[in-house]
Amino acid sequence: MAHADGAEIATRLILCYPRSLVSYSDHDVIIIGGGAAGLFCAIEAGKRGRRVLVLEHSDRIGKKIGISGGGRCNFTNVGTTSENFVSANPHFCKSALSRYSPRDFIDLVEKHNIPYFEKKLGQLFCRESSQQIIDLLLKECSDARVEIRCSCEVRSVQKTEGFLLETNQGRLSSSALVIATGGLSIPMLGASDFGYRIARQFGLSIVEARPALVPFKLVPALLQVLAPLSGISVDAAVQTNGKEFVESVLVTHRGLSGPAILQSSLYWRPEDSIVIDLMPGKNAFELMKERRKSDVELTNALAEHLPRRFAHAWTKLNADSKPLRQFSDAELMSVGSKLHHWQIYPAGTEGFRKAEVTAGGVSTAELSSQSLEARRVPGLYFIGEIVDVTGQLGGYNFQWAWASGWAAGQSV
Repeated sequence: MAHADGAEIATRLILCYPRSLVSYSDHDVIIIGGGAAGLFCAIEAGKRGRRVLVLEHSDRIGKKIGISGGGRCNFTNVGTTSENFVSANPHFCKSALSRYSPRDFIDLVEKHNIPYFEKKLGQLFCRESSQQIIDLLLKECSDARVEIRCSCEVRSVQKTEGFLLETNQGRLSSSALVIATGGLSIPMLGASDFGYRIARQFGLSIVEARPALVPFKLVPALLQVLAPLSGISVDAAVQTNGKEFVESVLVTHRGLSGPAILQSSLYWRPEDSIVIDLMPGKNAFELMKERRKSDVELTNALAEHLPRRFAHAWTKLNADSKPLRQFSDAELMSVGSKLHHWQIYPAGTEGFRKAEVTAGGVSTAELSSQSLEARRVPGLYFIGEIVDVTGQLGGYNFQWAWASGWAAGQSV
């Protein structure tokens, strides 16, 4: 479906309205969080005949889905493996990912006649709009008789025989409770620490949350030279802590961004350096040596391989710009080495405000890898971004949302 028709829009409105007069309701499953993982868990549990209620504190579901992928939603990656994720336990995600694959979600997208395309490196995007994925989820929720309440603030959670919730829409109870509240990234969309507080309330350990897939800030001396180049991008290889990503690096008015930088931020820790190869796959020394017979200056020679303004700024930071014929072999070798190993110590990241995801979260040691249920609290589940499983850039975090939601949905 290219766009929601009148009936689908009506369904969305019926499902997502505040019920301020509700005083009490029994459900088999209550899911807190109307994002990708929460809705997918609801769908799967509903298909099993469970009475499912999704609570969303915002005025509508799927806000993060809506802005993802530049408004086209990078909904999965066909090359997803456990190697694309960071976690204190790198094996934890394997079970869910193996049981709900990218192909499974692609089949669902095709069932709803949503046109999509592969941008690069296995990344799949909607051809038209992220809203198509939101409408898909709403239609599947409707078919599974899932109830969704928006503008519903959960004020407290108690464990009795099941779970008792006090909300601004009354008291609610359920046999199972699923926390799908996401992380701390993009607070303007309503991100909060609610899920972490629930985990702590029940004594679960948490791996420290940190911003990931996030731009780096630079120290003032470096920023003074590079900030005027804001908007210029360079194809490069960026390495930190043994991980290397070959994609573009974007200069911003605060520091560095772009796919290679965002990927590296997932593995970077404060006080670590990043190493940038500005000529991946080339031999900078040999290229400069070949041009040494001419009168070309270093900056102009580099401008044959890098954006001119960037080449000028880089030379200002790292070498004297003089004719290449005036460089000795040792000097050219030093320039070549710096081009392939430009070491930078970021001043930090731009934080959760600019982070695409939150790394860390509820410790996987506390959860079943099969069902995402808390081992010490029967009936309590954590899924999606709030769990200490974080994917690289490129659709992997959505695939974790679908897979972890699916796994929990088979169990609740």
